[in-house]
Amino acid sequence: MTGGSLRLDKWLWFARFVKTRSLATKLVIDGRMRVNGVPTQKAHYAIKVGDVLTFPLGPHIRVIKVVALGSRRGPATEAQSLYEDLDPPRPPVAQQATDARSFEQREAGAGRPTKRDGRKIAQLKSSEPS
Repeated sequence: MTGGSLRLDKWLWFARFVKTRSLATKLVIDGRMRVNGVPTQKAHYAIKVGDVLTFPLGPHIRVIKVVALGSRRGPATEAQSLYEDLDPPRPPVAQQATDARSFEQREAGAGRPTKRDGRKIAQLKSSEPS
């Protein structure tokens, strides 16, 4: 589809941000969607090339610029050509926290941590930046 406009919920589904159109509609109706900085609660909102969409997806806020409208829900490579990601790079701090938590996980059947293991865990936790 070249030029013109397309329903917001349909475009979100085409671009593979959500699995179904009904989930796309729910995302918009819940009032979490902004088009060019203006909140919208209408799934039938007509978007066009050049619009900037801001919406939460999982634990992150997505900022997306519409590059093309599309005409179908195709493969992922085709879906990625419909938008330009304007998200700032994610901070690597979250990865460090994940690494520290992995120390606490124990293999199945390893039993309870010993007192020595508990002291090591406490020492690691106290040295983490909060």
